[in-house]
Amino acid sequence: MQAKYKRVLLKISGEALAGNQGFGLCTDTLDKVSKQIKRCADLGVEIAVVVGGGNFWRGRTGENMDRTRADHMGMLATVINALALSDALEANGVQTRVQTAIEMRQIAEPYIRGRAIHHLERGRVVIFGCGTGNPFFSTDTAAALRAAEIEADVILLAKKVDGVYDSDPNINPDAKRFEHVSYIDVLNKGLGVMDSTATSLCMDNKIPLLVFGLHDPENIYRVLTGEQIGTVVD
Repeated sequence: MQAKYKRVLLKISGEALAGNQGFGLCTDTLDKVSKQIKRCADLGVEIAVVVGGGNFWRGRTGENMDRTRADHMGMLATVINALALSDALEANGVQTRVQTAIEMRQIAEPYIRGRAIHHLERGRVVIFGCGTGNPFFSTDTAAALRAAEIEADVILLAKKVDGVYDSDPNINPDAKRFEHVSYIDVLNKGLGVMDSTATSLCMDNKIPLLVFGLHDPENIYRVLTGEQIGTVVD
């Protein structure tokens, strides 16, 4: 089997890492995801990962909470997920490096673009934590930014939903899934694939996006080997 892409940025939502629990980390999901990332790495694909933190923290818990402080708490949640994914990958024989946008040298490297690319070229999976390191920016924006910085061929957006729909499939049972949609349509129709900042960044840098469900972790391998699943956004 041959991979379709050489270097990819995989964005995994925190909710997806919670599995069916809805909160925290599902060790079975982590193991299954790690095994599929290993399969891809064994094909020679250079893989960087951005993880969300929604399985631990979803922003302000009340109107009185300061937004900046709440976003910093969310960044810390992404580090928990990054370390957990790193541990699961290494248990499956994959070399990793965790890099964080906010320095915490005792547990991770600071994000340095050149060092991240060096690790990728050496076959290590690089996991980015803390989003962009700035409040008011989502981890989707971090995925778009890091993908542009490391010159990734594509962003793989692994979510609980298996693609892009014309309305919320959790609310509307008649929602229709797109096989292909443009970034400008995502913005104009408010399709909610990523926030508008992340979507614009991908569009401006001409980075294609593949959106698929992580309910079956093998979808990571299928997408990388060219199987048509989920939705293509470009």
